[in-house]
Amino acid sequence: MTIGQGVSKSLVGIFIGAGLSLALVACGNGGSSKPGEMQKKDVEITLAGYAVPKPAHDRIIKKFVAKWQQEHNQKVTFKQTYGGSGSQTRAVIDGLPADVVHLALGGDVDKLAKAALVAADWDKKLPNRGIVAQSVVAIVTRQGNPKKIKSFADLARPDVKWVTANPKTSGGARWNFMALWHDGIKAGGNEAKATEFITKALRNIVVQPKDAREAMDAFVKQGQGDALLNYENEILFAKDKGQAFEYTVPDVNVSIDTPVAIVDKNVNKHGNREVVEAFVKYMFTPEAQAEFVRVGYRPGATTADPRFPKIKTLGTVAEYGGWNNFQKKFFADGAIYDKIEAGKK
Repeated sequence: MTIGQGVSKSLVGIFIGAGLSLALVACGNGGSSKPGEMQKKDVEITLAGYAVPKPAHDRIIKKFVAKWQQEHNQKVTFKQTYGGSGSQTRAVIDGLPADVVHLALGGDVDKLAKAALVAADWDKKLPNRGIVAQSVVAIVTRQGNPKKIKSFADLARPDVKWVTANPKTSGGARWNFMALWHDGIKAGGNEAKATEFITKALRNIVVQPKDAREAMDAFVKQGQGDALLNYENEILFAKDKGQAFEYTVPDVNVSIDTPVAIVDKNVNKHGNREVVEAFVKYMFTPEAQAEFVRVGYRPGATTADPRFPKIKTLGTVAEYGGWNNFQKKFFADGAIYDKIEAGKK
């Protein structure tokens, strides 16, 4: 079952990247022109994102469009395209004309910076190092939790089968992997023990779809696995929509920091910088942040909000040298993840 609103079926243009869907967000004027004031030329913004935050984006965009129309007498329309974070990153590098990206991890934005599409100091140009929404990893189980799964360590038990997206295409799956690694390090105290643990856990995976939404479909619609790793915000959003999920948030966890960035090369080409910068800054305002919280993101990963369980040991990617180092060590061709996968065959 796909959580949140589906991407609009109105295709706009042809974008590079298999499996990507493109939507034109209908944005009304949201205000009227002042008497005697000339209407400014319409502006279009293309937003490329990983799949999960779309419901928040839809509400934030609607509010921004109305606000900009009222204050600047200018109509703004948005094209949106969603998919796995890794797939979206490659699509932008290959020519997807995104002005703004909201990706699942900073390492994907770093790839855009390496390709000279995003400023090298992108994380210093915006509030909170560009991190616009935060979450943690949750374990979803079957009704009644018959396997009594309560921690990441339980995923390595021989009687447990579970689902996660593929970390080669999904940023969320890389966060899942980091959560397991962090748990293994804290429990075993060294990398050898963590590797042994995560190898056992990965051998219990029954399917690895390309992104978090498809992983949810595999678990819920197709009935695969005893457990699913997913963003806590995804589960909270589903519960708010009336879907009953049983889940736990392990108290040894990682802070899922999702960044937003301006794709400078495309913005310069499109000539829409003023509006793009205003939109990205708007995403950090209390009004916009409330929309992220509405769909289950944490207003800070250590919040005291009763909807969000406290995390006893909250890891960060910085503890493991940042995403560039983590990516190279675990997900580069022939790195630890590939070796574990090869050993499963």
